[in-house]
Amino acid sequence: MTIYDISKQAGVSIATVSRVLNGSANVKPKTRKKVLDVIEQCGYTPNAFARGLGLNSMNTVGILCADCSDLYLAKAVYYIEKNLRGGGYHTVLGCTGYQLEDKKASLAMLLDQRVDAVIMVGSNFIEAQSGDNEYIRDAASQVPIMLLNADLDCPGVYCTMCDDFKATQEVTLSLLDHGIHDILYLYNSTSYSGIKKLTGYQSAYLMKDIPINKQFQQYFNGSHEDIDGVCKLLTELHKKGLEFHAVLASDDMLATGAVKYAKLHHRSIPDDLSVIGYNNSLLTTCSDPEITSIDNHLETLCSQLVKTCIGTLNGEEMPQKTIFSGELVHKATTKLI
Repeated sequence: MTIYDISKQAGVSIATVSRVLNGSANVKPKTRKKVLDVIEQCGYTPNAFARGLGLNSMNTVGILCADCSDLYLAKAVYYIEKNLRGGGYHTVLGCTGYQLEDKKASLAMLLDQRVDAVIMVGSNFIEAQSGDNEYIRDAASQVPIMLLNADLDCPGVYCTMCDDFKATQEVTLSLLDHGIHDILYLYNSTSYSGIKKLTGYQSAYLMKDIPINKQFQQYFNGSHEDIDGVCKLLTELHKKGLEFHAVLASDDMLATGAVKYAKLHHRSIPDDLSVIGYNNSLLTTCSDPEITSIDNHLETLCSQLVKTCIGTLNGEEMPQKTIFSGELVHKATTKLI
């Protein structure tokens, strides 16, 4: 039996069961008796999830990150750890890599260490095949699972994300409205977030009834540190005769490579080529000129995620999905759009 089975049989929410297990006074006597009766009938013993709700809590939250050398993921881990410390929780960090079996092993390791909850940083943890996410669903029956910038419908899984689809769609629409129809979309991930950004770009063309040229959708298969590789890819497209007057990138690193390409080929920014990145990271201010970028408010996302995590561990009823809007931050690589 799990806390979810108790919740279902008693006809109450998971948060109500957790409050009963915690001995909270904020439960009606009739409801408390109903839950306790089910627990007694089923011989339920509080498991790791119950520990995370205040019973013999380890005050420790596990964090999983695919690659801590990634600028975005490293910053997210920093914000999450900072907020958890402020809430009185210790952390255990696992760097999983991108292979599914390694992710499974890392999650199992955290559960073995009796953490109270697990935070999975980044949308790369959600696989395209639903069955490949079963290990997350299984873990969520033991401890609360928090997803940063990813979405999975499952009891015990809480998602905090930026609306990447809408953010990319709005920027693309703005460029199209200003007469720039040859927008090169440059991306390097097919994660949940990566696909949302790509479809946001595509939907803008469909809304304007403008044909989508597949050549304008370019996937960069190199390292997230290979700015020269991005420059080389754009140079090859240029040599093949592909004309584009804007680069919309799914990541600031890709946008930095686009700026390098423009300088190499003496293309004026932003008069001849507009460049827009994503994340509004430190890279945008290190570049010359500074790069216009979509800010997904990472610090706010992380703060809300930790708030949801701690609230859940305290037996409070928290939203399973929290979605924030992205914001375009204008700098020197675009005219005002």
